[in-house]
Amino acid sequence: MKPWKMFVVCAVFAVVAGAYAEETVTVKPADTGAALVNPGMGWTLHFYSNIPTNYGSKLEPSDTLDDWPGLSTVYLRVPWAFLEPEEGKFNWALLDTPAQRWIDKGKRIALRLTCSENWMKFATPEWVKRAGAKGTFYKFGEGPDPEGGAWDPYFDDPVFLEKLEAFLAAAAGRYDGNPDVEFIDIGTYGLWGEGHTFMSSKQDDIETVKRHIDLHVKHFNNTQLCISDDVAGHDKPGRRFPIMDYALSKGVTLRDDSIMVQPPPRSWYHAEMAEEFWPRLPVVLEHEHYGSSKARNAWDKDLFLRAVEEYHASFMSIHWWPREELNDNRGVVDKINQRLGYRLQPVEVSWPRTVVIGEPFIVQWKWANKGVAPCYGGGFPALTFKDEAGGIVAVLSDETLNVRDLAVGPPGSPPVTEHQTEFTAGLVAPTTKPGTYGVFVSVGRRDGTPLIALPLKNDDGRRRYRLGEIALVGSE
Repeated sequence: MKPWKMFVVCAVFAVVAGAYAEETVTVKPADTGAALVNPGMGWTLHFYSNIPTNYGSKLEPSDTLDDWPGLSTVYLRVPWAFLEPEEGKFNWALLDTPAQRWIDKGKRIALRLTCSENWMKFATPEWVKRAGAKGTFYKFGEGPDPEGGAWDPYFDDPVFLEKLEAFLAAAAGRYDGNPDVEFIDIGTYGLWGEGHTFMSSKQDDIETVKRHIDLHVKHFNNTQLCISDDVAGHDKPGRRFPIMDYALSKGVTLRDDSIMVQPPPRSWYHAEMAEEFWPRLPVVLEHEHYGSSKARNAWDKDLFLRAVEEYHASFMSIHWWPREELNDNRGVVDKINQRLGYRLQPVEVSWPRTVVIGEPFIVQWKWANKGVAPCYGGGFPALTFKDEAGGIVAVLSDETLNVRDLAVGPPGSPPVTEHQTEFTAGLVAPTTKPGTYGVFVSVGRRDGTPLIALPLKNDDGRRRYRLGEIALVGSE
């Protein structure tokens, strides 16, 4: 082709491309208000709450509580003695059976394995005591007593720690790094696994707590670990405590097991402590047993929502017979679902109405996180073009925007991040035919695999949401 002819062709193409670029589609997707089930956030059902019959025992095997909006995790909290009744012989079915009911529905599990319970004699297996571990009987609320009905090991006893480490190693072999496990509590120290002994054997010691943290970090180094705020003192307000600083330095996050145990103004003590954790790690909240909280006039629906806000919580418990709690609190549950964890929304998306196959084009979008907590696991927005048959024509992932970085704000006023990226559809291959295609938005892996539910309509069933259409044309 002669140079002047090439110049004319290029000039014509530039005019055509410029005309396409001037026609822009802009959409402002509305929030549907739906409760979202996403990784790293949601409601946690106490299927076992120390006592195995609380609170999943009334649920049929087929009942996974699908009517509780936003339920993402089933929480299994049980004594070590039930899982290793004889040394080296394990009863993992205690955990795996209920776990699979929810895993089959795409949900996850969380665990706490405890060594001290006031309602049973040996939460730490009796064979540990027979092996030579030292400890003490105690009376609940009073302290060590040979006539007490429950036995605690000395939590720094070398025989106890040896046997405990073997148990934790076995548990880690099954559950550490398991993609279906959301988090694991450090629950081997103190009454109910809450990290205190002031109501039991009275042996609180920061160095011993550190040893239990270290044991868990050693074996569960691929799963998020949590520790109760009570290791710092169940009713000691404040932001910084040496033991919590130590936990944070090991990547262990905060859970507060004491929401609305006491009536106002003592509804909780450690929202300030959470400020050290939530910018980096998910905070877990557990409210008091709902019936017990009501009985002592500690339950307050407004405070329920306020706790989520003040702690920037990613998880909230269901700590009672679940449908009774839901029926009594449906309104506030719905409000919490608008804020708990993260809630990602494309506030505005703009793209050219027509683009040339194989040529770059610009997408401008505005994103917001309407929840109280960051999306700690991160993710990347993507646009997917699909034909009328639902076939995927193009997947365009924006690796320059990680939703982990979206800031959080007060209710109704989330900070908005404006971003621009360049995409190209059909460059080299696969074969891309001219035509009009549906435009879908998603958030997930760098490769465009959707992972995160968005509060948008027109879901394709794979967490991609239709925004509109785009025309792809050939270059000639």
